[in-house]
Amino acid sequence: MEKNDLQYFKLVGQIQNIISKSNTLEEAIKKCLSVVLSIDKANYAVIWYKDQDLLRPYYWICPIDITSASETIEHSIVGDVYTQNNTLLLPDYTHNRKDEIDTRFKGVNIASYMCVPLSNASQDLGCIELIKTDGMLSQEDADLYEILLLLIAMQIDEKAEFFSTTRHTKPVISVRDLKKEYINGEYTTQVLKGVNLDVYEGEFLVLLGESGCGKSTLLNIVSGMETPTSGEITFLDQDISKSTQDELTLLRRDHIGFIFQSYNLMPNLNVKQNLDLIAELVDHPMDSMEALKLVKLDQKCRSYPSQLSGGQQQRVSIARALIKNPKIIMADEPTAALDYETSIEVLSSLEAVKNNGTTLVMVTHNEEITKMADRVIRMRNGQTYEITINRHPVKATELVW
Repeated sequence: MEKNDLQYFKLVGQIQNIISKSNTLEEAIKKCLSVVLSIDKANYAVIWYKDQDLLRPYYWICPIDITSASETIEHSIVGDVYTQNNTLLLPDYTHNRKDEIDTRFKGVNIASYMCVPLSNASQDLGCIELIKTDGMLSQEDADLYEILLLLIAMQIDEKAEFFSTTRHTKPVISVRDLKKEYINGEYTTQVLKGVNLDVYEGEFLVLLGESGCGKSTLLNIVSGMETPTSGEITFLDQDISKSTQDELTLLRRDHIGFIFQSYNLMPNLNVKQNLDLIAELVDHPMDSMEALKLVKLDQKCRSYPSQLSGGQQQRVSIARALIKNPKIIMADEPTAALDYETSIEVLSSLEAVKNNGTTLVMVTHNEEITKMADRVIRMRNGQTYEITINRHPVKATELVW
């Protein structure tokens, strides 16, 4: 038996095993796509699904944010692959519509490109783009991908609401080619290496990744606590990349709420006074009791921080962030120091904040928390690596770890 045949049967077995053990179709598709990329022929992939007269991105492993992108069924490369149901292979990336692909994948080095239709016996679902950043994809590779993707597509029942429609609001924050370097003597450390990302109004966005991947640095820069080395940051249509420290201070005061791992409450003030202190600094604050009711701590308004549990203190810090009526709340590992039950209490409060219409961005290393987010940005080595649109977020009380 040829080596390639053994590889093929191994991959088929992996995909079948993933599908049989996955709890949801979404979980199956995401894991299967990771297997498809693991054969080291393509580096990046994007799944497109049909939504009325457009094709929209569903899930992708690629260092760009194409959440709000769409392609027409007619007059687009992915649309042509979808309608003609034929694989497009550009082994050395030459094509008379190359600029169309370059525009969508701006900043990504493309050496070889492939687009494969995603369809089963009952329906045409969409297509999958595959990109190799070095070397060429061959016709043999295309044949292998077609078979693997057919196996995946066969598992999507025509009645399943897998590719459900998602609409995105206007971005609150837009980041383009963001880089951050720290210089220590002769040594330069690159923490962010060209991040592209949008944060949409009213969404719950989770930044996920291992320690050192750049997620906290990214949070600090987009919230105006640090300045980038280069790149562009737009906050509410205002370019803040080159703002002065005074301008960034006003931005944080008027528009951004913060929740940290440490609670940073004033020990000599009671709960209500901690909130009222912040309310004095802004023009249109929320009523402190209203904020406390949202996190279910209005009965503790006269208590001092030392009289509260860790989880209760963190919920007070959530209410403190809310009282400014911010456009967005930034939370950096808010449950890292808490046990499971206390974490669920805090996450339930954050869930209430999101349901109240506030945009929420959270940094975490806890994979389970991603299940309650609208979108998950996985970071790796200073870049966004994988973006997931979660069409079925769960409640905080449904999380288990």
